[in-house]
Amino acid sequence: MTEEGSERENGGLGSMDSMESRWVYQDEEGSEIDNDGDDQRGVGGNESPQRDSEDEDNAEQRLIRTGPRIDSFDVEALEVPGVQRSDFEDISLGRRIILAFQTLGVVFGDVGTSPLYTFSVMFSKAPVNENEDVLGALSLVLYTLILISLIKYVLIVLWANDDGEGGTFALYSLICRHAKVSLLPNQLPSDARISSFRLKVPSAELERSLKIKERLEASLTLKRLLLMLVLAGTSMVIADGVVTPAMSVISAVGGLKVGVSIKQDHVVMISVAFLIILFSVQKYGTSKVGIVVGPALFMWFCSLGGIGIYNLVKYDTSVLRAFNPIHIYYFFKRNSTKAWYSLGGCLLCATGSEAMFADLCYFSVRSVQLTFVLLVLPCLLLGYLGQAAYLMENHADTTQAFFSSVPSGAFWPVFLIANVAALIASRAMTTATFSCIKQSTALGCFPRLKIIHTSRKFMGQIYIPVMNWFLLALTLILVCNISSIYEIGNAYGIAELGVMMMTTILVTLVMILIWQINIIIVLSFATIFLGLELTFFSSILWSVGDGSWIILVFAIVIFLIMYIWNYGSKLKYETEVKQKMSMDVLRELGPELGTVRAPGIGLLYNELAKGVPAIFGHFLTTLPAVHSMIIFVCIKYVPVSVVPQSERFLFRRVCAKSYHIFHCVARYGYKDVRKENHQTFEQLLIESLEKFIRREAQERSWRVMDTSKFISEASTSEEKPEPCTDQITVDAEQSLEKELSFLRKAKESGVVYLLGHGDIRARKESCFASADFATPSMLYAQSFVLFVACALIITNRELD
Repeated sequence: MTEEGSERENGGLGSMDSMESRWVYQDEEGSEIDNDGDDQRGVGGNESPQRDSEDEDNAEQRLIRTGPRIDSFDVEALEVPGVQRSDFEDISLGRRIILAFQTLGVVFGDVGTSPLYTFSVMFSKAPVNENEDVLGALSLVLYTLILISLIKYVLIVLWANDDGEGGTFALYSLICRHAKVSLLPNQLPSDARISSFRLKVPSAELERSLKIKERLEASLTLKRLLLMLVLAGTSMVIADGVVTPAMSVISAVGGLKVGVSIKQDHVVMISVAFLIILFSVQKYGTSKVGIVVGPALFMWFCSLGGIGIYNLVKYDTSVLRAFNPIHIYYFFKRNSTKAWYSLGGCLLCATGSEAMFADLCYFSVRSVQLTFVLLVLPCLLLGYLGQAAYLMENHADTTQAFFSSVPSGAFWPVFLIANVAALIASRAMTTATFSCIKQSTALGCFPRLKIIHTSRKFMGQIYIPVMNWFLLALTLILVCNISSIYEIGNAYGIAELGVMMMTTILVTLVMILIWQINIIIVLSFATIFLGLELTFFSSILWSVGDGSWIILVFAIVIFLIMYIWNYGSKLKYETEVKQKMSMDVLRELGPELGTVRAPGIGLLYNELAKGVPAIFGHFLTTLPAVHSMIIFVCIKYVPVSVVPQSERFLFRRVCAKSYHIFHCVARYGYKDVRKENHQTFEQLLIESLEKFIRREAQERSWRVMDTSKFISEASTSEEKPEPCTDQITVDAEQSLEKELSFLRKAKESGVVYLLGHGDIRARKESCFASADFATPSMLYAQSFVLFVACALIITNRELD
């Protein structure tokens, strides 16, 4: 009889629960022996089972027929405490007010400072000749802000979050849970039973969702294309984290040109000092910094609204006509090509919209939506209307449109608040960059970096020191080499539009596969917003030669690093699957494994979610002894944001009970922070193992009692006496206590961590352009991969 539920060696997943009965080995005490580790066995393998060696108690093994297999991993996964609650539920009114200030300080800094430079960049491409030019440019800004920031992001995209997580990788994770599109073949069916997984399979009635889902799962090309889109979007977010501080700070400090006579070199020097201070305080975290800068940004938005109302009343209220979109048509009719060039500057009014989504892990959807609609958007509209009203009578002041429109008596207070707001805006994309990097690391697409958790209450608030100083260095290089806000504005638009387009494509997939809404709505969303963004992108690309190409090069480098890391991780995992030890070898060695079993527990870290790693054979032949209990530990990230602590560890027994070998999968979500110390980790792991042993013994006892009851009903009293169920129960309890006692003694003897080391090597005949580069079955990576991997791809099995 074949086993229907084994995992494919090539990474494919079959059903873990066979619907037919199966043949397994059982020792004297009734313990089933895991036979899934046989090397290179696929679904429905016809290999006849082999007997194990006799164990230390000379227990006789026999071949028995059982009912449908229920995997031990699946049994543990079924015990769930319920869906995880959001970090933002049941908080007090005072806490909500504090949260609102933090939302201002973290999420809206970028979009809030866009009035500092939007009109200046626009009118550098299309100079103002008549009032109609001002109205046309204002109308473009108003509708860009409403369409992209409000309708697309605030009202639609924010709802495509993954259990409170935002960003391109959160969208990718969400799609991976509803379709098997991940390229890393370490998924298990039991992952879908995590309470926070919340899988909703497309219904049979929606043939469109099913067909697209099947097409995605069947096509390796589409899977790679989807991953490349996600990596491209993430690389643009990281690039945005470089250009945002440069643009915000230089435009704010540039106000000194209006207040006093100052040269551009001095503006650059002051901006560099501000940027160093900004990145130095990043380590204090979002909560601590956000509550400080939140009130400052609140004052900034109030200043925008107040100055806007003042200018409307003083200069020209006729700018309210800009809400009529016909002025956009007049603007393009009068300026034609120049108007098209100015679209790159117009997009700057919506910069920061992606930060609202990427920084969503720090706050709730409702808090972001309400703050934007009730405070941020009205103040931004008033600010742009006020600047336009001033420019209607002062066409020559477009180079510093914002600071020129500030009343003379309020200039210095507004200048101070504007610089504080610019620093806050820089933090908005920095925190978004941290979130994206952590998500990509968890999903195997970025090198592992040290992550510091900055808040005890909210798990999503993190700080990455290496990336913080890396972003600072690149930002200073950008500021010192491209000091013009017009050139930086083009670079800003490229980075922002790149991630916007990727988000539009991914949210469209979410609408089709997960939300399953009407196809007309889906096509309308994709057509309107992707068409709008492509139009903006065409304008910015025309000016890519003026210095903004630096950001494109930086984004491409980040993309290559992420793609190569993902490729190397996938290649390494496939190699470990191919080279894993055969179960027959362990059976031939016997319970002593051909060596000395010293007291203690050995935790052998490996990448395999199933099977015996090849490194274990190396340990057996190299070390003079191995521990009396061996646990193969696999640290695995699953495509959910958080895995509840009670569902963290899944266990499976390897070989007979007398071998005392287990396989453990420690599952983490990409939002989880593995910050427990090794004592806590050991305690949680051993407690979970003890629960697994007890549950296994209980299930075995029930199975034996059911078998005894069946035999008693099928036999007459003359043919066979009724079995003694009491004796069976006593024997089972004794066996359980014996194994638990063995576990406790092993723990008292000590826990040792066995860490393997792996790397990737290129074949001598390999080259980057070789067609074998994309072959997943090759043993080594290519020479180009090695060039980058020498510095990055060294797999360290981290305990913490």
